[in-house]
Amino acid sequence: MPNHLWMQEEHHAFADTVRRFLDDEFQPNRDAWKEAGRVPKDFWEKAGALGILGATIPEEHGGLGLTRHFDAVTFLEQAKIGDSGWGFSVHNIATHYITGYGTEQQKARWLPKLASGEMVGAIAMTEPGTGSDLQAVRTTAIPDGNGYLVNGSKTFITNGGSADLLILVAKTDPSVGGKGVSLMVVETEALEGFRVGRKLDKLGMRRNDTAELFFEDVRLPRDHLLGSEEGQGFYQLMRQLPWERLILGYGALGAAQCALKTTLDYVKERKAFGQRIMDFQNTRFKLAEAATKIEILAAFLDQCLTELEQGTLTAEKAAMAKWWGSETQCEIVDECLQLHGGYGYMNEYLIAELFADARVQKIYGGTNEIMKDLIARDLDRG
Repeated sequence: MPNHLWMQEEHHAFADTVRRFLDDEFQPNRDAWKEAGRVPKDFWEKAGALGILGATIPEEHGGLGLTRHFDAVTFLEQAKIGDSGWGFSVHNIATHYITGYGTEQQKARWLPKLASGEMVGAIAMTEPGTGSDLQAVRTTAIPDGNGYLVNGSKTFITNGGSADLLILVAKTDPSVGGKGVSLMVVETEALEGFRVGRKLDKLGMRRNDTAELFFEDVRLPRDHLLGSEEGQGFYQLMRQLPWERLILGYGALGAAQCALKTTLDYVKERKAFGQRIMDFQNTRFKLAEAATKIEILAAFLDQCLTELEQGTLTAEKAAMAKWWGSETQCEIVDECLQLHGGYGYMNEYLIAELFADARVQKIYGGTNEIMKDLIARDLDRG
């Protein structure tokens, strides 16, 4: 498995903490939470108490003030146990919006609660008629008196049913297109006019309460505009999307590692025609290919993470990480399921869950077709 050169003693210690937490608190409940379609609030609070949720939140706002390498550790450890349902990644993105663009008052108000797990965060971007084209959102947050009046709907919202805080993409000035997009911070508890719709019945990621959200004349105070200036939302989104796409890459890497490990365990035990499945040349070649792809993906993601911390990671390179990572994940998981034979199609086997969860990776966070187009536009300019 990959040896991440950036991992020092403190990263390994943090990984041990995350791994023990998941072993103790997640693994005994994974089936029950999959059935329930939700990870309970006390799990978030326990993660907060260990510093997992607030690893990269500044110390003055309740976090540990560490680099994003520590969040990458958590994404990897979660994916390596074969889960993508706990919505930590989206919660993490929400915190980075506030850290990056919030006023000092906004940071002091919301970051400590996100770090502790008192609040679960979500990002409300996608609408029923709008996916990757964020400039076309129809949800509005129109200035009204000393606040904003919000109307619209969102769909496919990860953590949608349990979120206490939303980063909402809306238009404060619909007349100027993308220049009128702003980000609003929405506290959902007892919010008049806000409604969670149905919890969506998904192919995979079944532990996550992905939901529809509705806003009907929801009133927000003026200081719930993220930052201090309207019309900055599209810029803020574009600046954060590279981190979101790198997160998806690390999730893909961890899931591919999980698929390889669980398949190795299976083929070393399962026999056919008098020998282990592992002893067939086809099996050995397929697993060798998977292991090589994992190493290459890890090296590329680690390079991107270094550039992100240096402030030099481009949107185009982040798009490469997202599309290549998700394609590689899906290829490896598919090959590993094939090596399980008929058992791979049974839901009681982890590889089946990995297969169902993997498919959406090529869709959310910007479809892989959009990622390739972004890369091609840069080539055309160059």
